[in-house]
Amino acid sequence: SALLKVNTSASQLPLNRSQVSLDEDDEAANFSQITSSQVQRARENFTPDQIDRKVAEVVQFILIKDQKKIPIRRADIGKHVIKEYKAIYTEIMNRVCRKFDQVFGLKLVEIDPKSHIYILINKLEPIHGEPVSMRPGNPKTGLLFVILSVIFMKGGVIKENLVWNTLKKLRVDPGEKHDEFGDVKKVVTDEFVRQKYLEYVKIPHTEPVEYEFRWGLRAEKEVSKLKLLEFVGELFDQDPQSWTQQFREASAAETSSQRA
Repeated sequence: SALLKVNTSASQLPLNRSQVSLDEDDEAANFSQITSSQVQRARENFTPDQIDRKVAEVVQFILIKDQKKIPIRRADIGKHVIKEYKAIYTEIMNRVCRKFDQVFGLKLVEIDPKSHIYILINKLEPIHGEPVSMRPGNPKTGLLFVILSVIFMKGGVIKENLVWNTLKKLRVDPGEKHDEFGDVKKVVTDEFVRQKYLEYVKIPHTEPVEYEFRWGLRAEKEVSKLKLLEFVGELFDQDPQSWTQQFREASAAETSSQRA
């Protein structure tokens, strides 16, 4: 599949990390304590029309949240939309997934089963030979695609200096305000990280402190490594298969995503 072209809005950020974990624990407990009799009672209490409306509300909520590509937490769906329908959450979400699939050509994917975090990805095939992320009109995804390419070609993890040096060669200096991207470093280390396209991790025992980049969970779900390798091949005028290791990894990833 390919990078999604819908753009987004942040979910509310909790006050602190301890509050986040408490909220998640409470929310997980609430869902795990639902009994089959509560499910049955909920089905009897709500009319088919009411459930239809609730499904539509959840779809709207997710579409709005996805505008900034910020991953969507089950806790937020439960708190802000599902509310008293929580006993039939699974039933509602199954219908929400079908609605995204049949109406929008989108797939709702749970990228973190432990914390129950969802993203929307584009199921539609990109135009042949043209990576979706590199189409004109969305320069940030072009920037992201370059960074993901460098990480992939260098074995899946790279020090941040290599990213900044690569961008400088493309006349995008992380130390200067860019006309298109604004604060480049913030876009890469904050926005792309919050959207789960990149992971930006501190390297232990480094002085001064150093960081490294990896692909994030959303990139693993949305970005075709084979298409990315084709892009790199076109860039360097080489056959993608000339990078043997990367081609093997990309082909394996493609086969596994087709099975899924």
